[in-house]
Amino acid sequence: MSHRIIVPIGPYHPLQEEPEFFQLYVEGEKVVDIDIIIGYNHRGIEQLAETRHYDQIPYLVERICGICSSSHPYAYVLAVEDILGGEKNVVPERALYIRTIVDELQRIHSHLLWLGLAGHFIGYNTVWMWAWKYREPVLDMFEMITGNRNNYAMFKIGGVRRDIKDEDTSVLKKALDELVPAIDMFRGAIMDDPVIQARLKNVGILTKQDVIDWCVVGPTARASGVNIDVRRDEPYGVFDKLSWSVIIEKEGDVFAKTIVRILEMYESVRIIRQCVDKMPKGEIDANIKDIPPGEGIGRVEAPRGECFHYIKSDGTNRPVRHKVRAPSFMNVASNKVGAVGGTISDAAITLAAVDPCYCCTERLAVIDRPKNKKIMNGWDLIKLSQEKTERIKKGIEK
Repeated sequence: MSHRIIVPIGPYHPLQEEPEFFQLYVEGEKVVDIDIIIGYNHRGIEQLAETRHYDQIPYLVERICGICSSSHPYAYVLAVEDILGGEKNVVPERALYIRTIVDELQRIHSHLLWLGLAGHFIGYNTVWMWAWKYREPVLDMFEMITGNRNNYAMFKIGGVRRDIKDEDTSVLKKALDELVPAIDMFRGAIMDDPVIQARLKNVGILTKQDVIDWCVVGPTARASGVNIDVRRDEPYGVFDKLSWSVIIEKEGDVFAKTIVRILEMYESVRIIRQCVDKMPKGEIDANIKDIPPGEGIGRVEAPRGECFHYIKSDGTNRPVRHKVRAPSFMNVASNKVGAVGGTISDAAITLAAVDPCYCCTERLAVIDRPKNKKIMNGWDLIKLSQEKTERIKKGIEK
């Protein structure tokens, strides 16, 4: 019988862009089990949101994740607008088109970023550099439209904060036209390279049943043949007015997850082009002043999958409860299946194949809590920190 050893990946590791701890149990070269330990990056976003005015929260939640920094504010405003009667009944039509453009530009830049990192993880740094090169014009488009390359500050309850100028639409179209050949190049490189195929095929497989059992979402689920997409299943923005396709693969391995993301970029380009052509003139903001009591949910298809926000209002100017569930919260746990059975050399790319965002995922963890001690809330932790700082200043504690 092989001797079982532990191989740690994290909490700080060159191939993990954020702190997260994967403890691999290995027999020989084979991974036989994995522990996923979170809690290194909890920032108390939900609690902070409950102390902020409704109009301040979009700025806060878009900082949950820098890569999908329109998904969280979009899901948040949809949740509040659900209390008001729904996005389609509240938001001006032009703003719906602008929201959709920003949302799909984000999908392209997120998929290109992941593609580059995936190339880096397997030692194919040419893919990494080229993918990030072609991500730059996408960020330039964001800067032109929103004023920012990230954290776009576009979403507000009842509309958007900035209009898209008529003279900018031609620049946007030209940039998209130039992006398509780059996507063609990546598609050809991935589909035709026998080394990449040997490295990614039959690696980190999630079956369709695995996806269902572990409640996986987004491209990770669609790569295993699960036909889900919030944009189609519960339309928001103007997705129900446009022609586009949900990309499905069946193999469930890292190669299929790669293909899904590459093909989704074509669909995003297709969606944005239609939005630019069909976008009507008009207002971009409904100027919402008050939020009545009630409960609302907002769901968007972030680049990684379904992003969910819940809001409870008591009629004041800030929410009583704000709950966030990011897609990585669902997807990271599936590594209990995807990584087990593979080799150590496949572990890093398997863990990365779900496109994890750990700062989206994090929750405060209490481990082995003694019975005589209470669970501390946010203010308790602040007080504890302040007391420690005072003891250090007085030389009582280092």
